[in-house]
Amino acid sequence: MPAGVPTDSVEATKPAPRGRPRTVGAGEGAQTLMRGLDVLEAIADGTTDLAALAARLGTTRTTTHRLAAALVARRYLNFASGDGYSLGPKLLELGFQTRHSMPLHQAARAHLARLAERTLDTVQLGILDEGVVFYIDKVPGQRRFEIRSNMGDRHHVWATGLGKALVLDMTEDQWNGFFGKGRPDDARPSEAARQEWLAQMRTYARNGVAFDLGETEAELRCVAAPIRDASGAIVAAVSVSSITQYMQPERMTDLSHDVRETAAAISAALGWRKGVGTASA
Repeated sequence: MPAGVPTDSVEATKPAPRGRPRTVGAGEGAQTLMRGLDVLEAIADGTTDLAALAARLGTTRTTTHRLAAALVARRYLNFASGDGYSLGPKLLELGFQTRHSMPLHQAARAHLARLAERTLDTVQLGILDEGVVFYIDKVPGQRRFEIRSNMGDRHHVWATGLGKALVLDMTEDQWNGFFGKGRPDDARPSEAARQEWLAQMRTYARNGVAFDLGETEAELRCVAAPIRDASGAIVAAVSVSSITQYMQPERMTDLSHDVRETAAAISAALGWRKGVGTASA
């Protein structure tokens, strides 16, 4: 048991009767695994103490502690008296290993770096995950400021250039499902705003490039384009982001070519060929 982990409620494991090895059924093992993953996700969401974890998972304190203690032992969690549980270094290690083993990341990295060097602006790579944009890579720009985003960030589709680029092949009904998602009820956009957004999406779909016009942060602008795999399906998107000082409408139009070109180069590295799917690059 790692130092600092409370031991007052660890549930003892009964020894198996002699001659009858103790086994765990497939169903029981899968349930334990799922509960362990639930613990990780709850702590990632900010639930840090044992009582709150047990309440969220609907398990006893003893069971919850046993799961958490096992995750601490394997470095998936940390435990500090007074602070509770936090995500551990093993997750960070796996995250880096995953990122560098992804064919998409391997195909994209050099192209992202060249685009950032050419534009001097922040370049980002994202995928669609469970209906939101998941940022998987970032090359910082060379301006006097830094775009406040990190790998692992998640944002709503309708409010980001990357998100819009990721759904350009979808139907208008599907676009409607994304619009305004995540806003509180008292800040729901008007029907006029919805129709304006849909009109923008039609233009973006025709041009193969999407803009963020300050939906996320008023002073930020972004130009994004979809990345396709060998089948022509959109699997990711690349973007260039900066503040309005460097992103006047004329420059955003000029950047559209560079971003589409970069997206096409990454797509080609993934096996895409021009004419497959609806990429315009």
